[in-house]
Amino acid sequence: MKKAILITVRSNSSRLSNKSYKKIKGKHTIEYVIDQAKKSNLADMVILCTTELPEDDMLCEIATNNNIAFFRGSKKDKLERWRGACDKYDIEFFATADGDDLFCSYELMDMAIAQFNDEQCDFIYSDEVVCGSFTYGIKSSALRKACEIKDTDDTEMMWVYFTETGLFKLSLLKDIPAVYRRSDIRMTLDYQDDFNFFSKVIEQIELAVFDTRDVLTFLDKNKELININFYLEEKWKNNQTSRTELVLKKAENEYDKRL
Repeated sequence: MKKAILITVRSNSSRLSNKSYKKIKGKHTIEYVIDQAKKSNLADMVILCTTELPEDDMLCEIATNNNIAFFRGSKKDKLERWRGACDKYDIEFFATADGDDLFCSYELMDMAIAQFNDEQCDFIYSDEVVCGSFTYGIKSSALRKACEIKDTDDTEMMWVYFTETGLFKLSLLKDIPAVYRRSDIRMTLDYQDDFNFFSKVIEQIELAVFDTRDVLTFLDKNKELININFYLEEKWKNNQTSRTELVLKKAENEYDKRL
C-alpha cells in the first residue's frame, strides 16, 4: 500500500470566484500547490481530489499536465472524495494539502508520513505551524471509519470526526522546526487580499524554484507583505468555526456506542 499527498480542490468558491484558475506569473494558483507537493521525498504519489462537476474538468487537465494523478468524487463530501481516491490508488496513509495553500510545506507533510511509519497513528495534526503550511495526515482505515459514522455529506470541516469522537489514535506533529512555528503569517487563499499577498511574494521572491522555508525567510526580510492579508485571519477562523459541525449516525453498532 502507498503513501500519498492528496490535494483537495474544487472550482466553486463563494468568496473568491475560480481562485484555483487565477494566474500568478503565468501559472494557475493550484499549480503552486502541486509544485510543493511534488517535492515530497516520502510520498509515492500526489493525487488531485476534485468533484465530478463539469466546472472542475480543467482541474483534472491541470493535474495531467503536471504529471500527477487525479480523482473525481462528491461535490460536498470531502471525506468520501478522499476515500474514493484511497480505494482507487491503494493508499494506506496520506497527508492533505488544501488547494488554497500555495506555500504548503512538503517537509512537514514528509514529517507526517515518517511519523505514521513510526507510530501507525490514525490522525496527525498541528496547532502550532504557520497557517497554510500543513493540514493533516490520515490513515485510510481511519478515514473509512469516519465515513461510516458520519450522517451528513457536508464534510468540508471534517477534522471533528477524528478529534471529537474518541475513536481514533491522535498524534500531534512532532519535532516541528522553529521556522514553521509562526502565528503571525497567513498563507491561504480565500479572499482577494490573500491573492494579492501571494502575487506580491511570488513576483518579488526572485527564486525560480522555492519552498516554504524560502518563503518564510523572504517574509522576515519583507515584513510589510505580511500585513497585506493577515488581518483576514480572525475572520477566516470564525468562518471555519461557524461551519464546523459533528453529525453522527445514531448508535447502531459497537463503535457507535463508544460515542
